[in-house]
Amino acid sequence: MAARKAAGFTQEGLAEALHVDRSTVIRWEAGEYAPLPYLRPKLARLLGRSADQLRDVLDGDPPGDAVELGQEVERALNWVDARAGWSAGEASRRVRGELATGRVPQAARALGRGEIAAALGVYYGGEVAGHALYAARAGSAQAVTSVFTRSEWLVPWRLEAASDLELVPRSGSAAGPIDGAAAVRRLARVAEGDVRMTDAPIYRLTEVTAAAGGLVGRVELGSFVEYALTADLLEGELVDALTAGRSAKPGALPLRDRYLPDLASVLDLRGRLCAGGVLALTAIARPADPYRGEADYLLLVQERSAQVLNAAGKLSVIPKGFHGPLADYRADARIGATLRRELEEELFGRADVDNTAGGPRAADPMHASRLSRPLRWLGEQPDRMRMECTGFGFNLVSGNYEFASLVVIEDEEFWSRFGGEVEANWEAAGLRQYSTRDAEMLVDLVRDEAWSNEGLFAFLQGLRRLRDIGGSRVALPEIELGC
Repeated sequence: MAARKAAGFTQEGLAEALHVDRSTVIRWEAGEYAPLPYLRPKLARLLGRSADQLRDVLDGDPPGDAVELGQEVERALNWVDARAGWSAGEASRRVRGELATGRVPQAARALGRGEIAAALGVYYGGEVAGHALYAARAGSAQAVTSVFTRSEWLVPWRLEAASDLELVPRSGSAAGPIDGAAAVRRLARVAEGDVRMTDAPIYRLTEVTAAAGGLVGRVELGSFVEYALTADLLEGELVDALTAGRSAKPGALPLRDRYLPDLASVLDLRGRLCAGGVLALTAIARPADPYRGEADYLLLVQERSAQVLNAAGKLSVIPKGFHGPLADYRADARIGATLRRELEEELFGRADVDNTAGGPRAADPMHASRLSRPLRWLGEQPDRMRMECTGFGFNLVSGNYEFASLVVIEDEEFWSRFGGEVEANWEAAGLRQYSTRDAEMLVDLVRDEAWSNEGLFAFLQGLRRLRDIGGSRVALPEIELGC
């Protein structure tokens, strides 16, 4: 308390600066808990103390059973106990023990996109008729990704009128027993790092078919925690093996051998939890400028922050989000619903539609009266913005379905009015700008190994479509498919 007051903070002010509840600060000061390790560097800076001085203030680390994990992690730990067949509290005891001793296994170093794609190509080998890994050449840059797709899934369609996905009743869980030890390691990393994980409902894909005018499919409600502690563990296992120089062939990756052992299992949507998302290349029309040159489209690319559970530190298009309901479970099953929500959250400043922050409190969070100024203006005339799906595939990294999309803001008045209000949220560590008239720079960007595989898939498919519809605003390299 004295250190907080000396630094000029109220309990509310310190809680806001650290993105925690005031009750958390109160419990720290009462000696019930000590701040988790990931918060301490920032807390030390705010209080004007060194790391050693902060340790003196905190009077050492708390015992393992006094480590505060947070409500969402505690719920996930209860789920692990039930699914692993452990006694109540066992998962919590293991995580607290790792945190108290400082022996939390750290994630392996990030690997380049191409190295991951190549390893998955070797693991899965073989072929499935009509399917292939997505590959493309952009100018002189060649890229092969881990996205498993087919030609009829790469035809663009408009989202405004598409029926695409339909919500159907649950047909039962496809999941079996989990690897409790692997789940505990993931939750220990979540608790120690500044990572958000909330058990929001997600859409599990159970059926997808190419049809005239787009794809149609069915989804059921699924659990994000179940996904995060099963299929989403596969990437870390693969990266750990490659970093350590171990084999990444069938039989050498226990989690992958269990959850996604072959291409037949990738396509067996009813036999597994197939979660996924919607990600879009955003192109914003800009007028000619004496410094920038001719009229163009601004392209936005994000660098994913360390706080996200997926693709942390990677390049991706923006927006990018899990496909899941916001408020209306049936209506939100449409791909365009997630895309509009993610635009509001990731680019237009709507924190109240962020499911990782506890979900919306409004009955209709996307009601016209609640929209941000930019999205409300775009909706006033239908020709100001177009949203299209540009491709679909399954990402072999974790088996996710990916709907690559394109958002084109056609009215250049938007940039004059709202350019200053376009800002990435907490999920992005940085936001890069590119012009559709700078082909050479875009080719270099395609070569960047920092891309996530799904991000590069959406980026290349978006560029392909912009070459067809962008008119005089674009001078893009030709994108030649190789899959």
